[in-house]
Amino acid sequence: MAEKREKAHGISSSPMPMMGSRVLESGEEVNTTMRTAETLLRLLPMALCLSALVVMLKNSQSNDYGSLSYSDLGAFRYLVHANGICAGYSLLSAIVAIRPRPFTMPHAWTFFCLDQVLTYVVLVAGAVSAEALYLANKGDMAVTWSAACGSFGSFCNKATISIVISFVVVLLYAVLSLISSYRLFSRYEAPVDYPGKAIEATVFHS
Repeated sequence: MAEKREKAHGISSSPMPMMGSRVLESGEEVNTTMRTAETLLRLLPMALCLSALVVMLKNSQSNDYGSLSYSDLGAFRYLVHANGICAGYSLLSAIVAIRPRPFTMPHAWTFFCLDQVLTYVVLVAGAVSAEALYLANKGDMAVTWSAACGSFGSFCNKATISIVISFVVVLLYAVLSLISSYRLFSRYEAPVDYPGKAIEATVFHS
């Protein structure tokens, strides 16, 4: 009798609604996991940028040969500013990424552009600082730049640590740039292939 009533009222005992709800729940769990992973990946550069910033800010040495500080070199000052900007952006982007709301196209474009900019800013700062450190180690007789690391070894060691940390940040932001690029361009549909407008290839016979 119950089966007849279900058929009379058009009620189906199909398990499809239950399967659909399970798919939605699994999709939400995947999105939550990806959001959490991206947030952690954005917080890690913040910690590294702050570490590189603090190491460089405290980098100064005085001895019988004189005194030397990071502020005496423009490349190291640029590295400090770049790490400060990177730390601030990393924190803000992590806060935005962890919020459970739909990711719109403006958000995708903003993350894509800023991730690219921060990657190159820190990369340039690290490269310029590495060049300055190389000159401090080897010197340059052509411009009468004497090697300073022989007399200021502690200063050069701290500068090396800060530069290495900055290049690690570059690698992390390269990964973040790939993620933001995928999130942006995966929202666009692939070009439609029209069979009638296929390009004919010319075959040359020998």
